Amino acid sequence: MKIWNGYQKGINLGGWFSQCVHTEEHYDTFVTAEDFPIIKRWGADHVRVPVDYELLEDSAGEPIESGYERLERAASLCRAAGLNMIIDLHKAAGFSFDPNEGETGFFVNEAYQERFYSLWERIAGRFGRYSGTLAFELLNEVTEKEYCAAWNRISNECIRRIRAIAPEVKILVGGYWHNSAAAVKDLAMPYDGNIVYNFHCYEPLVFTHQGAYWMPPMETGFRIPITATVGEMDEAGRRMLAGSCAGLDKLPKGSKLTSDFFEDFMAEAARVAEERGVPLYCGEYGVIDCASPEDTLEWYKMINAAFLKYGIGRAAWSYRRMDFGLSDARMDGVREELLRFI
Repeated sequence: MKIWNGYQKGINLGGWFSQCVHTEEHYDTFVTAEDFPIIKRWGADHVRVPVDYELLEDSAGEPIESGYERLERAASLCRAAGLNMIIDLHKAAGFSFDPNEGETGFFVNEAYQERFYSLWERIAGRFGRYSGTLAFELLNEVTEKEYCAAWNRISNECIRRIRAIAPEVKILVGGYWHNSAAAVKDLAMPYDGNIVYNFHCYEPLVFTHQGAYWMPPMETGFRIPITATVGEMDEAGRRMLAGSCAGLDKLPKGSKLTSDFFEDFMAEAARVAEERGVPLYCGEYGVIDCASPEDTLEWYKMINAAFLKYGIGRAAWSYRRMDFGLSDARMDGVREELLRFI
């Protein structure tokens, strides 16, 4: 499969410009200049920077210059530290992966779509010249499969408009079911030779999101170890997630999770990417802080083996807090070893 050099080992800066209180104080303090050399010392070659549209435009869609200046500074800090950078539009006017944010209508509303194109044209005008060290991710985690055809049309039109401004910048496109690996096969054929297919992996969800307060019917006190059998995880998933966990139904109930699970889970997406001549990238993966650090380490070891087998670039979620923080004090005892497997 085609390898995306410079984007093989990354860290998400979740919560900085996205999923946050959009205030100057927050922007100034959540991530600082000192964090970029730390991430480089961790062995990363890039960061993924989730961005809500509120950073870059007001409620009427007019640009916010100070937001673009903040992204410019982030890109400058990355270059100084020897890191590449992905600008990930985590929320657009009319769409969010999180229904609690109340953004709806994007896939049927042409005004929202035009605003989306205009936002990316402005981003391309500001950052397209950095195509050697910076990439664009069009939209985070399309939700429903029914949006697939509309999203393929919208993403192609957006790429066409970006290409008029930034012909060489790499552009990431992910699919439905929150960037599911299963959706890669249904993505539009690559627009050109600078497209990257994108997916996320938090499987098995009942383990990586155990106790997640934002995912009813999940019980906040629920815990399950990485050593649980496939049958135990599957049964827990049916209770705590109101459905089975993807991929577990293919395994013997008495077996336990191994790297083979992740290799099988990613196999189809990797095959599709290879057939279409595009790199494959995992923009998010990680384990909630309700799991033990030791179990988190074991999960990272397993998924890393699959990434290496297929040559998949990736960015771990997330650098600080956000319920998944790798720099949080609770990870001190395992972090040095875990960083070998990002």
